[in-house]
Amino acid sequence: MLKEILDMKYKHILITGGAGFIGSNLSLKLIEKGYSVTVLDNLSPQIHSKKSPLYHSIKGKVNFIHGTVLNYDDWKKALENIDVVVHLAAETGTGQSMYEIEKYTDVNIKGTSIFLDILANKTHSIKKIVVASSRAIYGEGKYTCKKHGTVFPIARLDHDMARGNFGVQCPSCAEEVSLEPTDEKSKIHPTSIYGITKHVQEQMFMLMGQSLGIPAVAFRYQNVYGAGQSLSNPYTGILSIFSTRIKNGNDIAIFEDGLESRDFVYVDDVVDATILGIEKDEANGEVFNVGLGQAIDVLTVAKTLINEYKSDSKITITGNYRLGDIRHNYADLTKIEQKLGFKPKVSFEEGIKRFTAWVENQEIMEDNYEKSIVEMKEKGLYK
Repeated sequence: MLKEILDMKYKHILITGGAGFIGSNLSLKLIEKGYSVTVLDNLSPQIHSKKSPLYHSIKGKVNFIHGTVLNYDDWKKALENIDVVVHLAAETGTGQSMYEIEKYTDVNIKGTSIFLDILANKTHSIKKIVVASSRAIYGEGKYTCKKHGTVFPIARLDHDMARGNFGVQCPSCAEEVSLEPTDEKSKIHPTSIYGITKHVQEQMFMLMGQSLGIPAVAFRYQNVYGAGQSLSNPYTGILSIFSTRIKNGNDIAIFEDGLESRDFVYVDDVVDATILGIEKDEANGEVFNVGLGQAIDVLTVAKTLINEYKSDSKITITGNYRLGDIRHNYADLTKIEQKLGFKPKVSFEEGIKRFTAWVENQEIMEDNYEKSIVEMKEKGLYK
C-alpha cells in the first residue's frame, strides 16, 4: 500500500455530491486505495434522510464541506490543494426535471459553470477533471430499421402512447425497429430537461478541459443501483422505488406495458470504472458509457424484487406513461473495455441479491411515490 501511495500521480481528490449514492461509495474506495478525499455536498433532504447511511458511511473519513455547487465560496474552499475533481453533484430524475426546470438547470448547469469559471480565472492545483454524464443524453438509443439501417428514433408521441402504442418507430418510414446497444458515437438527442442538462455539463467539461489544457473525462452512466441507494427518493431509482413500495406492503403499478427496459449497473462497477478514469491517461479527453451492457425490462425487475423479498405485493400493468420517458437504452461497452480494460463484474442477478439483502436490514422508509405521481399529473406529464 505504501508503494502504491508513493507512486500516485494524484493524491487529493474532490468529489462533489460525494455524500450521495455513487459519491459515498467512490469516496470509500478511493480512501481504501490511499487517496485523500474532500467531499462537497448539500445533503439534500430528497436524497438524505435524517439517518442517512450514505453520509454516515463517510463521516470522519473525508474532509467534508457542507455546501452547494451554487456557491462560489464553497467551491473555492473545496478546491484548495486538490489534484482531481470528480463532479457528481446534480439534480437527478427525468420526470421531476420536466416541471422543476429552473432547479435542474441551476444546479446542473450553473453549478458547473461556477467551477469552470474558477478554473479559467483563478490560481488552482487541478490536474484532471471528471464529470458524471448520463445515458439520458441519448434519448432513445440506437436501433436498426430493415429499410434504413442504423437509426436514432425521435421521442415517442403522446397520441401514439395514448392508444397503447409504446413501441419505437423508424423516423424515416415509421416501421418497427430493432434495439441495438448504444455506443458513444450515437446521436445525442435527450428527451428530458435532465438529459439536456447532463449533456451541457459534459460538453462544458470537455470543451474547457481542452481549452485550459486540463485532461477531462466524462462517464455516461446507465441506471446505477446497489446497497446504499436512497430509499426515500420517489423521483429516481426504479429498484429503490419498487423496494420501498413492497416494504410498505403496497402494490406495484408499472408504466406502459412493462416491457420498457433499462441497463442496470451495480454501483461497485460504476466506482471501478470511475477510478480507471481518474488513474489512466488513456481516459483523457474521452467520453465513456458505463453499464452492464444488458437490457432488462421493468416487469422482470418487479417480479425479481417481489420474489427476493418473498412479498405478496401485486403487479399491475397500467398502460399509463410519462412524457419524456424513453422506451429502451442499453450500453455498448466496447470503447471502455478497449481503452480502460473495464468489464462489469456484478451480474443483474447477483446485484439484485446484494441490493435486496441490504434493503432487508434498513428502516422502512415512507412511501412518497403516489405524491410524485400526483405532481406529474398536475403538470400534465403523466397520462
